[in-house]
Amino acid sequence: PAMRLASLMGIRSIFVMTHDSIGLGEDGPTHQPVEHLAALRAIPNHNVFRPADAVETAECWQLAIESERTPSTLALTRQNLPTLRTEFVAENLCARGAYEFAAAEGGEAEVTIFATGSEVEVALGARRLLQEHGHPTRVVSVPCFELFAAQDEEYRRKIIGSAGIKMAIEAGIREGWDALIGSDGIFIGMKGFGASGTIEQLYPHFGITAEAAAKAAEERLHQE
Repeated sequence: PAMRLASLMGIRSIFVMTHDSIGLGEDGPTHQPVEHLAALRAIPNHNVFRPADAVETAECWQLAIESERTPSTLALTRQNLPTLRTEFVAENLCARGAYEFAAAEGGEAEVTIFATGSEVEVALGARRLLQEHGHPTRVVSVPCFELFAAQDEEYRRKIIGSAGIKMAIEAGIREGWDALIGSDGIFIGMKGFGASGTIEQLYPHFGITAEAAAKAAEERLHQE
């Protein structure tokens, strides 16, 4: 209710959430959010940020502070994550809502992988495998659906791309992702509730791994 009212009233509130996925682990499905990101993204006038690393977190925090009439939620992971953005960029890339994190190499992208939060690392791993198998692949980080939707049509088309297979990776349910990957896009994530176990057990169990994502993309490529 506080989030909804802050959004309705246009109050700059910042909600910081932790333990944002099945990565919570041993506490089991009662404590593992799977539908919450989709539910929060459905609230009008509310920016939901799911940063991939410390750099994106700092950028999202800046955007939340500077947002005068729109509240923000920062959904942070429990597990330790590597710093993926290691080169200085003056621009706040998260301000666009989505941006190309890694370009395809060796030709036009056959696969575009969209991901958020801790799954950006998974997407980069899948890209590496696909590139090794001769399939040019790009990765797009999507820290904020709402800010991406607010961009002009030309930028959105550029980021989504027109050719190749579209895939999204997020340790939550699919709702909301079809706006980027289409109804025929591949989704690597959750279809139901989680389970009790370590993160090392749960991500492979639910198929949220670089290997599973690369395999799904290659199977689709071979169908075409």
